Amino acid sequence: MNTFVFFDYQLVKYITFLVGFASLFYWKNLLLPHFLPILNVGKYLIFITNFSLSILLVNRWITQNYFPLSNLYESLVFLTWSITLIHLILEKRTKSLLIGCIGSPIEFFLLLFCFFLPIELQKPSPLVPSLQSNWLMMHVSTMMISYSMLLVGSLLSLFYLVFSFYQKRSSNFIQPSVERSFENKGEKIVLSQGTSTFLQTIDIWSYRIIGIGFPCLTIGIISGAVWANEAWGSYWSWDPKETWALITWLVFATYLHTRLLKNWKNEKSSLIGSIGFFVIWVCYLGVNFLAKGLHTYGWIVN
Repeated sequence: MNTFVFFDYQLVKYITFLVGFASLFYWKNLLLPHFLPILNVGKYLIFITNFSLSILLVNRWITQNYFPLSNLYESLVFLTWSITLIHLILEKRTKSLLIGCIGSPIEFFLLLFCFFLPIELQKPSPLVPSLQSNWLMMHVSTMMISYSMLLVGSLLSLFYLVFSFYQKRSSNFIQPSVERSFENKGEKIVLSQGTSTFLQTIDIWSYRIIGIGFPCLTIGIISGAVWANEAWGSYWSWDPKETWALITWLVFATYLHTRLLKNWKNEKSSLIGSIGFFVIWVCYLGVNFLAKGLHTYGWIVN
């Protein structure tokens, strides 16, 4: 194992443990708020994780002379970096530790996936001819940013459905009149809100994030079509990746259409957003492992 790969491997190992501990702190503060109420530990650990991933990506960019999005390992690192950044922004805006309870587990499993990838998939390798283009940074980074935003937005929708379901099934789940919070250095940190207020907050932020992620997905698909024409002589070839990207676009277009024009909110819109959560995973990972196409070489080793 050369020095470069050893640095990546060790750094990912350490930050995987950091995110695991962050997730434990978030859930401890939610379930046992009065037992050692150290509220900001999770947030600080996620900040360190985001900073460490930034170093890893910049290091690869400088040493390899191309934007680090050429294989599965690099795309997972970039996706985790994007999600942790959105996590930090959301937690700052909402001042709710529930954002960390939702986001930190998925960040942990993404990093765990990186950690257990074979060393061959972690090593940087020369770009294949089709990837030796300025479109690599434009298209792939835009798609990964859109994936991260849509994943977070749709995950909030999924959480809305689960939370709403259990709230209806159990009158003791979280009472509507109860709000649990702490004052931390003059800043109010909310652990849980009244049910209606909390669900409304989740629904609004899910809509806002999906509303930003959808244009990014659109730009990513269009730039990919232009790049495909430059590389392969065709704007669209119904490659499995392209097909599922279109399906993903249609799902979230339906979400925004029904939300804006049909005024669907709450359970109805969250149901569509939740479907999008699973569709993204099929588009991002499932197609690459289960189907062969023009995009396969960019992610796995045959």
